[in-house]
Amino acid sequence: MSGDIVTAAVLVIGDEILSGRTPDRNVNYIAAHCTRVGIRLQEVRVVGDAEAAIVEAVNALRERYTYLFTTGGIGPTHDDITADAIAKAMSVPIDHDPRAVELLHAFFARRGIEATPARMRMARIPRGAELIANTVSVAPGFLIGNVIVLAGVPDIMQVMLDDVTAKLRTGAKMLTATIQLFRPEGDVADIFATHQKKFPDVAMGSYPTFAEGRVSTQLVLRSTDSALLARAKDQLNDALRARGLL
Repeated sequence: MSGDIVTAAVLVIGDEILSGRTPDRNVNYIAAHCTRVGIRLQEVRVVGDAEAAIVEAVNALRERYTYLFTTGGIGPTHDDITADAIAKAMSVPIDHDPRAVELLHAFFARRGIEATPARMRMARIPRGAELIANTVSVAPGFLIGNVIVLAGVPDIMQVMLDDVTAKLRTGAKMLTATIQLFRPEGDVADIFATHQKKFPDVAMGSYPTFAEGRVSTQLVLRSTDSALLARAKDQLNDALRARGLL
């Protein structure tokens, strides 16, 4: 564990996401996971199944952040082109990886499934990559450089993410404090803005809701420093009470 700031981006790959056919379920999971382990997710992009778009996005994001997570496009069909695009972005060859071939052959044999060329496409891994275990359907993800390539199917993505996390550098964990108010944002906006200036190193955001016909606002404070976060929350509570808002 390091006190350094460790950053990440997520690149979601798939025409089905952009068309609206398939709702994305992975970004929120990865974001919450990163927050828990001490990685700050700072950008999310979505691209279709187009090699040039994937290569461009991969090269931009892997340069900008400590890690880049990708999801989608590593299955057996012709439009699963993520592995090839990653290899192109990293300027390395790609071929059937003997480790992945062995895993898939054993998996298929146990289930009486034919190891067709289409299914064996899932064993194609860029040279130099580490495999990421898939305890659901065996076909691995991979880690190459600072790029972490995960499946798009949520259940599979999640077990891959669990496996690869132990190999990643993490930073100070982001802590959160929340104040719930049964008032609209406008009632507290000036106090909240003044408080943010008083504590510039504490990230602050307000989130209104209208559940069950009742207006409410959550004031959320975030910091890696527990003592600073506690002071900021306590003083914000004091300011709200002084105005009769809490």
